[in-house]
Amino acid sequence: MMLTLDRVHAYHGKAQVLHGVTLTVAAGEIVSLTGRNGAGKTTLLRTLAGIYEPVVGRLQVSGAIGALLDPNLGMNPELTGRENIALRGLYNGMARPAIRRLEEDVQDFAELAEFLDLPVRFYSSGMVIRLGFALATAIRPEVLLMDEWFLAGDAAFMDRARTRLEDMVRGADILVLSSHNATVVQDWSTRVMWLDQGRIVADGAPADVLGQYLGVPA
Repeated sequence: MMLTLDRVHAYHGKAQVLHGVTLTVAAGEIVSLTGRNGAGKTTLLRTLAGIYEPVVGRLQVSGAIGALLDPNLGMNPELTGRENIALRGLYNGMARPAIRRLEEDVQDFAELAEFLDLPVRFYSSGMVIRLGFALATAIRPEVLLMDEWFLAGDAAFMDRARTRLEDMVRGADILVLSSHNATVVQDWSTRVMWLDQGRIVADGAPADVLGQYLGVPA
């Protein structure tokens, strides 16, 4: 598995957001993107996911991608949580026994209890996050892209999420995460990229890059 961007320029609407970004992420890496609002973190994730197409440069992805970029991505709010799980399983070509196992796994992790049989439109934002996160990590992608919305979970959820992600990347998988949370970035990452105005300012060990980033006056 590998992600490669080669001198990529990307736009959000009419505004250029990424300016000649070059990076390579290899199997087994947990890469955190940090930087102020508007630095280009979400645009970079969406470009890696194939949602935004580079106008200049080259994107290469080796491996199946899963993206946690929007809590509602891939879910039908009119269907129940259980029905959304089944649809995701069918979309991924699972047989009925595998879908039942998927449902059990998601139900255990998301802790939705009786809410699993209610339409998702009745869920709180935290419940949607737990369901979306559980689904995205139960059907294991080889490359997982994650925006910081999932950090809205409580402390107990964060602990379980970290354990689940660490299990996912223990093999040959890749996680690319966008976050402002310095503790999460420091504790979860093998590597940090600091973005500013659509360019990579620093790329390296978490302690080194965070030290540079946090030492810059706001």
